[in-house]
Amino acid sequence: MTLPDLSDSERVALFLDFDGTLVAIADRPDEVRLDLSTRQALAHLDTLLGGAVAIITGREIAAVDRFLDPLRLSIAGVHGLTRRDAQGHTHAPSVDGGFTSAIEKALWPLLKKYPALFLEYKYGAVALHYRSHPELEKACLQAMHAAVNDLPGVELKRGKMVVEAKAVGGNKGAAIADYLNEKPFSGRRAVFAGDDVTDEDAFILVNARDGVSIKVGPGETNATYRAAGTGEFLTWLRELPTKLGGL
Repeated sequence: MTLPDLSDSERVALFLDFDGTLVAIADRPDEVRLDLSTRQALAHLDTLLGGAVAIITGREIAAVDRFLDPLRLSIAGVHGLTRRDAQGHTHAPSVDGGFTSAIEKALWPLLKKYPALFLEYKYGAVALHYRSHPELEKACLQAMHAAVNDLPGVELKRGKMVVEAKAVGGNKGAAIADYLNEKPFSGRRAVFAGDDVTDEDAFILVNARDGVSIKVGPGETNATYRAAGTGEFLTWLRELPTKLGGL
């Protein structure tokens, strides 16, 4: 699978995962860096595509805004649980975040024993990062499963060296479907790039809509194209404005 050769800005709506796609994954979420050239490419593409560019991420919307500043894009956060549309309106279900304290209490013995493990709190979700201790994957998964076992309305999401408990509702594919029902995304061909298992819902949705799906990095996938890694994908992304007819 090679990267697609897009050439028609009038038909394209661009959807992009953040970690592992636009930025290299770091040990902690706050340690990633968004290159200036990537931010500039995103700004150019947003103008060229008439605002039909959105970030589809597991992070919170505000967290991605800080990396993109001063650029402000449409963003679906927490794996589609929250979403800001092109008009700037935020869509988010009412959730009881009280389950996060119950999960923290259940995980406390593991966190105390291994201080390098990291809990990331989000709207309606909490994620346990174990990149600093990959050998603890099984223990982290078992602990998180046990923590949510008796919590109604909570689901688990697995990612690269992370397991996340979030309020039931939304996924990345559903978020893209919502965007495609709205201007300026409607009537365009969806292009989505992502690197993790949490992106598979989006790949499936985009494929069903005759769109373009791009897997960044190794691993089994439903995507129809692949970039070897973040570096190769970002090279393609930075060249995309010219291919789509930009200056």
